Amino acid sequence: MLRRSFIQKAAVGATAGTIAGAPAIVHAQPAIRWRLTSSFPKSLDTLFGASDVIAKRVAALTDGKFSITTHAAGEIVPGLQVLDAVQNGTVEFGHTAMYYYFGKDPTFAFGTAVPFGMNFRQYNAWWYHGGGEKIYNDFCRKSNVVALLCGNTGEQAGGWFRREINSVDDLKGLKFRVGGFAGRVLSKLGVVPQQIAGGDIYSALEKGTIDAAEWVGPYDDEKLGFAKVARFYYAQGWWEIGPALHCIVNLKAWGTLPPQYQAAIQSACIEANVDMMAKYDAWNILALKRLLASGTQLRAFNQQIMQASHKAALEVYAETNAANAEFKKIHDSYFGFQRDQVAWSQVIEMRQAQFLASVVK
Repeated sequence: MLRRSFIQKAAVGATAGTIAGAPAIVHAQPAIRWRLTSSFPKSLDTLFGASDVIAKRVAALTDGKFSITTHAAGEIVPGLQVLDAVQNGTVEFGHTAMYYYFGKDPTFAFGTAVPFGMNFRQYNAWWYHGGGEKIYNDFCRKSNVVALLCGNTGEQAGGWFRREINSVDDLKGLKFRVGGFAGRVLSKLGVVPQQIAGGDIYSALEKGTIDAAEWVGPYDDEKLGFAKVARFYYAQGWWEIGPALHCIVNLKAWGTLPPQYQAAIQSACIEANVDMMAKYDAWNILALKRLLASGTQLRAFNQQIMQASHKAALEVYAETNAANAEFKKIHDSYFGFQRDQVAWSQVIEMRQAQFLASVVK
């Protein structure tokens, strides 16, 4: 308790500029009330929960002077309209997955995930220390928002299928709930992508309107009940290896915040980023064990499917790079950074992971 108390007091001091002067400086700041709209329902406690982590930490760091109320998808605007609400000033603050706005500009996808992209740690390294934050926010400013990294689900599952997928031919004509960049890539393999909101996926699978669907991973997928209507659960969600979430702030609202309040938001977003990944790592395996015990059949995409998917992804990247200079600029930064990260992981981590997999039972 003493350690926790010290950390909290130190955080307040760091935000205000000096521990000793923190209370006076914080109390001298104006009382501000913001609204945060999320792209996620409250039932998904990992995803929506990040909003509450942020609001509570900002309040603690500012002695309650900076208050943020959190609102689930649909309370203020639908989940896929968070960017619109923030950029036009309907709300000051939003929590969302930036690839939801792929249709506005495919460059947005680099804020969340792109096929065969980076994992959680690699993306963090690119964002915080590899130039990612600057290059992505140079793009976001044109949409009147500032983006702060705020969450990651870790590698997602490949989804729920009503029948097994044993070859590329099995993908042809498959009606698959998947969106954005992955939809473009899978279209090259004959898949028919379907854009369906999370709350409508179960009924679409149950009725046979779609043949398969991906969402996040075992913990969230179990909550949504997909195992009741689709038996085969595939690993290797190659389209979202390290999908990040962001808080976006209206550019004008951000500029009017006192520096101490900006620092409080930045600190809260870093905390939420770490906390979300920790929750998924702790809870996904427990959910998977329950799913397998109830009859779910775990599968993996074979090498033929993976190789064909990777080839299709490279084709889509080449096409998009040729048509969109901003996309290409971030693409080159992102994948240039990934090359070094993959090389580094092969030096130590991959060998260690392979050994541990052979001995830890």
